[in-house]
Amino acid sequence: MPKPMTKSKIVAVLAEKVEIPKKTSAAYLEALASLAHSEAKNGFTIPGVGKLVVRSYKARMGRNPQTGEEIKIAARRRLKFVVAKAAKDAALDIGGFGTALRRGK
Repeated sequence: MPKPMTKSKIVAVLAEKVEIPKKTSAAYLEALASLAHSEAKNGFTIPGVGKLVVRSYKARMGRNPQTGEEIKIAARRRLKFVVAKAAKDAALDIGGFGTALRRGK
């Protein structure tokens, strides 16, 4: 199984594709991450990749697996990343699009 891309590899590939210096590419990546962090509470979408959404979960009853005792689990909000259909299809190579994307076409 191939290793995931590191930040430095992403910066290098982005700089090469867009023909900008690596320093500019790294700054762009940092700005995008910073924007995603600050806007996540309102929902943040990266077209073609996915979106960050806040999900609210109701309070519910749960069970302690060691003792079997019922416990109340409080309501909470969680951040979730929803993958865009185009990204999912490309990653799973549905419709043959994944090979075209990997070749840079």
